[in-house]
Amino acid sequence: MKAAEKPADEQARLDTLRSLVILDTEPEERFDRVTRMARKLFDVPIALVSLVDANRQWFKSCTGLGIRQSDRDISFCGHAILGNGVFVIPDALEDARFADNPLVTGKPYIRFYAGCPFRAPNGHTLGTLCIIDRRPRTFHNEDLQALTDLAAMVEREIGAVQLATIDSLTQISNRLGFMTLARHCLDMCARQHFTVSLAFIDLNDFKAINDSYGHAEGDRALAGFAAQMRKVGRDADVLARLGGDEFAALMVNSEGENTVKLINRLHEALDQYNREAARGYDVGFSHGIVEYDPKRHDSIEALLAEGDALMYEVKKARHDGAQDDE
Repeated sequence: MKAAEKPADEQARLDTLRSLVILDTEPEERFDRVTRMARKLFDVPIALVSLVDANRQWFKSCTGLGIRQSDRDISFCGHAILGNGVFVIPDALEDARFADNPLVTGKPYIRFYAGCPFRAPNGHTLGTLCIIDRRPRTFHNEDLQALTDLAAMVEREIGAVQLATIDSLTQISNRLGFMTLARHCLDMCARQHFTVSLAFIDLNDFKAINDSYGHAEGDRALAGFAAQMRKVGRDADVLARLGGDEFAALMVNSEGENTVKLINRLHEALDQYNREAARGYDVGFSHGIVEYDPKRHDSIEALLAEGDALMYEVKKARHDGAQDDE
């Protein structure tokens, strides 16, 4: 048996998958409808919408199969996401990569597999729509096209899922997406004894930008700020617009000192952005940095509350200092 290699964009791919907040969710008719159609169209016992996570494949829809996930190392879908077209195994027993695979020698006794990758709107491959049979089969050109068409339906539904967790203006996580991802990160880091820190960020004088230049310009300021966050952030950082002019950055396996460095890089990037844009106003921000301590923070809400309080102190000191200068 040969385990699949990891895609070149693996970390960004996983970040995209987790930002959708779809893993480990309940079945949904919009996905189950597609697998029912695939099962009937191709006359196969099993059809799946499979999402390839870091160490597992998890089934958002699984028609004809009694489990919701399996190890990625033995998955056929791990191979399928490496390509652009439909990945077909006519007879797994005749393929050295799969002949001794436990999914072939044991339940569900896969002999035939065909999986079509589907992608998120940003282009990263998330998983496959796949069909499985317990007997060898031949897959014709019209079959390839039909499976591709069904996978496109899954892709459209994935796009709709993303609309629920991504802020449409800034293209980073919204509050719902952030809260779900952050809970996942805190649980993982508690188990692995990783450090986590949070930067709670609020733009300075944002109301004045809206009042003086209009809400369209305010939207451009928000989008521009988020773009600078993405520019300086690491792939593993969870970036979000929580609402209005409030943002957050959750940094995994990063202590407060590293978070300060990120904030400094953000200040430098914004300085350059402001100089080049020359819009008549500058985008600036105040922030509060807090390190996650499971003894003090029993939830992501508690971590955010402390970060918010620290940010407010910084903003108040800035405001008081400005008044003293007048």
